[in-house]
Amino acid sequence: MLVDANSFDLVSGVEPLLDASAKSEFADRLKPELMQCVLESGTVVCDGVAEAERDLRKIRRYAAGLARDHGMRLGAAATHPFSLYEHQKITARDRYRMLVEMLQYVARRELVFGMHVHVAVPSPEVALHVMEGVLIELPVLLALSTNSPFWRGETTGLHSTRAMIFAAFPRSGLPPRFTSYQDYADAVGFMEATGAIGDYTHLWWDVRPHPRFGTIELRVMDCQSRIEDTVALAAYVQCLVKQLVDQIADGNLPTSYHRMLLAENKWLAARYGLDAPLMDLGAGRRVKMPARTLARRRLKELKPIARELGCSRQLARVEWIIENGTGAHRQLQVWNANHDICEVAEEIANATEEV
Repeated sequence: MLVDANSFDLVSGVEPLLDASAKSEFADRLKPELMQCVLESGTVVCDGVAEAERDLRKIRRYAAGLARDHGMRLGAAATHPFSLYEHQKITARDRYRMLVEMLQYVARRELVFGMHVHVAVPSPEVALHVMEGVLIELPVLLALSTNSPFWRGETTGLHSTRAMIFAAFPRSGLPPRFTSYQDYADAVGFMEATGAIGDYTHLWWDVRPHPRFGTIELRVMDCQSRIEDTVALAAYVQCLVKQLVDQIADGNLPTSYHRMLLAENKWLAARYGLDAPLMDLGAGRRVKMPARTLARRRLKELKPIARELGCSRQLARVEWIIENGTGAHRQLQVWNANHDICEVAEEIANATEEV
């Protein structure tokens, strides 16, 4: 988010930042988004989480300096605590104008910010199996990442308001079940050929294959204020995908769960965060477990994989999040001290620029 350096309200200031960075090494890492108050950033393709962390720190350091030069601050969270979508300008690009034309109010209200992690997979078929296998983990990932307890100046009672706002988008949420990659390709091809969608990137599911990159892309998470938390979640995702790929290679295909059960767990994670009483679908017993307990259980399984991938230090931060709380917890803590919504926005900006 681009916020005013004094009021911490959102500012439609992305164009001068893009112009200033056009000839820098970060030109391909900083991009516009639907609204002019948003600066999208993405790392280069990285061999591991450590490389991604180095690149992300460089990007944030550069972008934060650039924003300050233009009287702005950076603020990374999944919603702004008090700014209104009615006051934001749509970015002057045909892609975004067409999106607003198509989705109308749904697009204009989409003042939310997510975190996406791509992990390379060996083949299209494996990508579909990983997508099915990772669905049971999405509520835990959302719970670990919750960072949007405010909307339009009010506490919503949700830890991830973003998840509920974005649910209004078509083709969002949990992906449908596919029997094979060809089944996926045929369905997407039909939608593209009929003009229902421009291309497969208009499938805004919580997890999706990305054929052009050869990756599986996890999109369920809230944007993180602190780089340490961003990198920790990236490590968790990479290890999780590696675990599934290895199981698939051994002939153990993931269990497919009913979407109704998965959707209920996702709702609980958005509502309660780490305290969410999730159905323990993998246990084979009809019991509920707190999201933090399920996260700890999975974390034990991922630690050996993290050592193999060289991201043990980054993954260890997930335990810190479980013990100390998410960005949503921190925002509510700041709010409860003085009931000052601007102080919450300032806290987000300060945390974002700690690189």
